[in-house]
Amino acid sequence: MRQGLGCIAVTDHNSFSIYSEIKDNGRVLVIPGEEVSSAEGHILAYGIDREIPRGMSVRETIDAIHAAGGAAFAAHPYRWWSGLGEKNVRGHEFDGTEAGNGRSDAKGNRRARKLAAELGRPTSAGSDAHTPDHIGDAYVDMPDAPSWQDALLNIMDGKAKAFSTDRPAFDSVKYAWKSITEWIFRGFKKM
Repeated sequence: MRQGLGCIAVTDHNSFSIYSEIKDNGRVLVIPGEEVSSAEGHILAYGIDREIPRGMSVRETIDAIHAAGGAAFAAHPYRWWSGLGEKNVRGHEFDGTEAGNGRSDAKGNRRARKLAAELGRPTSAGSDAHTPDHIGDAYVDMPDAPSWQDALLNIMDGKAKAFSTDRPAFDSVKYAWKSITEWIFRGFKKM
C-alpha cells in the first residue's frame, strides 16, 4: 500500500458492512471493526464478527463487542463531543485505549497516551481518516503478522506502539465549526 501499511482496521461509524467488501484484497490484512456510538461516546470494536448496535450504554456496548468476539477500545477519550471522557474510560473494563488519533489535537493525544499508560492496557492508534489523504496519520508499529488475528494479538499482547500526528490548530477551528453545525442538525445528539 502507498502509505506503507500492512494491516488496517476500517472502523466506519456504526457500520460493519465494508469489511465483507475489502477483507480479501490480497494487499493488506484487514481487521474487522466498527466505531460504535455508545450513549456516552465512541468505542472501537476490533475483531468482531457482526455489527454492534449504536446507542447502548458503555457497559452494554463493551458486552456486545465481547459477545461478537472482539476487543473494546476507548476511542479518542478526550474529544469533547464524541469521546467518552476520562471518567467513563476509568470506570469501565475496556480492553485498551486509543492512545493516538490523527484527528485529535495535541493536548487530547497527550492526555490519551498518559491515560493509557496509567491504565496499563493495550493501545491502538487511528487515522480517523474521513478522506484518503489522512490515511496513515496515526498507526501502530508492530511485528509482522500472517493474519489479522495475529495482528490483533500483537496489539493485545502489548507488542504494538502507537504513533500519531496531531490535528493542527487551524484545522481544529474548522473541525469545531463543522462538528457543532452537524450536532445542531442532528438535534443535539451524538453521532
